[in-house]
Amino acid sequence: MVKVGRSMNGGRERWRRFVVKKSDRFVVNHPGGWAVKAPGAQRASGVFDTQAKAQAAARQIVQNAGGGEVVTQGVNGKFRDSDTVAPGNDPNPPRDTK
Repeated sequence: MVKVGRSMNGGRERWRRFVVKKSDRFVVNHPGGWAVKAPGAQRASGVFDTQAKAQAAARQIVQNAGGGEVVTQGVNGKFRDSDTVAPGNDPNPPRDTK
């Protein structure tokens, strides 16, 4: 499924196209810490004190769902990292060094 998402970049909205699956999860900044959210979800799957704990929980959720992507948002609001969880389909396996 191709979704069109928008991100705030210095007061300007930028539209991007990206492929999103139901098993993907986003780690986003949240007033209570860091939240793990499913694509298109209003509520968070969980809220954690640190970004590392939220990433670990997101990886576990994606792994249980059969693989996919964990996308991490930085404190400035831009998505800064993406990690493929097996058995997901990594589009650039040689470049993914994590």
